[in-house]
Amino acid sequence: MKYCLSLPLLITVAACAEQGAKYEPVLDGQPTPTYYADLQACQSLAANQSQFDRNTRTSAAIGAGLGAAIGEADEDDPLGGAIVGALAGGAAGLSEANDRREGIVVQCLRGRGHKVVG
Repeated sequence: MKYCLSLPLLITVAACAEQGAKYEPVLDGQPTPTYYADLQACQSLAANQSQFDRNTRTSAAIGAGLGAAIGEADEDDPLGGAIVGALAGGAAGLSEANDRREGIVVQCLRGRGHKVVG
């Protein structure tokens, strides 16, 4: 059962892996003539940041440990718990990485003089 639950989570994680770098922020006012070129450059900068950094790997390892412990405590399959836990922890780490990438896009655009509100 846990293996069946892990496949949709894995697909969701893979589908969302690049979301932060493609972020299009809200502007206060109309875009300037250079906005779209700057947006593309800032998104490219954000995309070059690693998604699977140390924090993501740590979250996956912690999730695997907790999942294995919970699986063992329930007299269930500890390997299944570890797999589900690792995927959940990795998903949390990727979510944080996506947030960092969105922040890079916002700060980059602000640095180029655009009125970004978020």
